Amino acid sequence: MAGDLPEFYFRIRENGAAVFRVDAENRQRRLELDQIALANIRNGEIRPHGGHVLTDAETAAITDWMAARRRLLAARDIDDIHRAVDYLNLTTQWVQSKATDEQLEDVTDALLLAMHDLRSLLVRKKSDRLGKDAGKDSGKDSGKDSGKDG
Repeated sequence: MAGDLPEFYFRIRENGAAVFRVDAENRQRRLELDQIALANIRNGEIRPHGGHVLTDAETAAITDWMAARRRLLAARDIDDIHRAVDYLNLTTQWVQSKATDEQLEDVTDALLLAMHDLRSLLVRKKSDRLGKDAGKDSGKDSGKDSGKDG
């Protein structure tokens, strides 16, 4: 069993993980987890636990885990948004085909406010992106024009 275990165990926390070295090669032949650090994925900080001094290999393993964890969380965020789109579609179908007047009375205001808020932010963000793109395009054009004038 000891050969199948990873060298480190990461106990997930809100902002990262508590990092443990996995020890299965002790005299009692019991699995032991020795905490060696706390890793914070939000600010990138790695703090040794207690008096432990992290080796370069331990720091590299923790840094690699933090990068992989950030990628996983980013992928989950996007997946959650795609699911939200699915739920909106399912909600639309429910409103059209199954919802009773009482159910609609219960959820209509909350849905309308949430959708209005979301729509407002999406429109503003799209406008900002289009404005940036237009600025890039006009910057390219003005660079060409300024060369002709000089």
